[in-house]
Amino acid sequence: MPGNAFKLRDIPVGVEIHNIELTPGKGGQLVRSAGTFATMMRREAEDGYCIVKLPSGEQRYVRGECMATVGSVGNKDHHNRKLGKAGANRWRGRRPVVRGVAMNPVDHPHGGGEGKSSGGRPSSTPWGKPTKGYRTRKKKKDSNKFIHLSRHNAKRKRKR
Repeated sequence: MPGNAFKLRDIPVGVEIHNIELTPGKGGQLVRSAGTFATMMRREAEDGYCIVKLPSGEQRYVRGECMATVGSVGNKDHHNRKLGKAGANRWRGRRPVVRGVAMNPVDHPHGGGEGKSSGGRPSSTPWGKPTKGYRTRKKKKDSNKFIHLSRHNAKRKRKR
């Protein structure tokens, strides 16, 4: 029944869940954003872990004693809300977005040049870091052993 919280080991395989604990008794840490859900994939009887598929596509081992809520998080259309005018964004503290190529070189790595010119380098933030991000996860992180299938590998698997 949606909205009920159970231990992961008591939830049937294939059921949508959200608000998943990582440590028993600590409270939900995973899958809490509007409209999201994870899927219970498999229960490992011998070691007490369950495999949960997260919204990113990552499959992760979570202890069976951890709690989770059945169903998906509400307010699914949260991202479809129209603010209506620029001022509504300003009320939320968001400032206007200005393209780097429209700035001077002193203000942005893409700035400057004669006339309309492209940035001339891979897209970056005003502070020179890659805009699309770069990998920051440590290779030897302890919790790596709990990742059954990373979101990157899951994406590669889907393409095949």
